[in-house]
Amino acid sequence: MTTMQMNAEILRNMSIIAEDESLLKRAARYLRKLAAEKENDTTLLSKEEFFARVDDAREQIKRGEGVEMLPDESLDEFLERVADV
Repeated sequence: MTTMQMNAEILRNMSIIAEDESLLKRAARYLRKLAAEKENDTTLLSKEEFFARVDDAREQIKRGEGVEMLPDESLDEFLERVADV
């Protein structure tokens, strides 16, 4: 679903609850909570930060410092193995 489609869906749903004050209050509280979570989420990166990390990872691989997932290795096994590195 594109951003425009999601915005349209949100607006459609808002028009449905617009006449009910208690529903609008609940929606407003939830939206405030979501906005606060985004502001406090330390895992969120800007586009620039994300691509800088990708560039750093590529440089590490060029230097031979990368870690590969082995064929037939499960994700859990891989994560256990690289946690020891």
